[in-house]
Amino acid sequence: MAKSRHYSPRISRFLVSVLYHEARRRGVPMTQLTDELLRNQLLGSESWQIAQESRIAESPPKYPASNR
Repeated sequence: MAKSRHYSPRISRFLVSVLYHEARRRGVPMTQLTDELLRNQLLGSESWQIAQESRIAESPPKYPASNR
């Protein structure tokens, strides 16, 4: 199996339990809830801007399809 290229931080067992119960209460997957909570907290932060700039720098330019 291929090894992941991204860091996956460990989350404390208690917080996993909180996320599980909150996701069930809202009727959404835990991953969706976690993504939403982190996005809402970090959006617009200095770290968000740095990561966004880094991601843009790493992405190859997208060229429009030629009309042949």
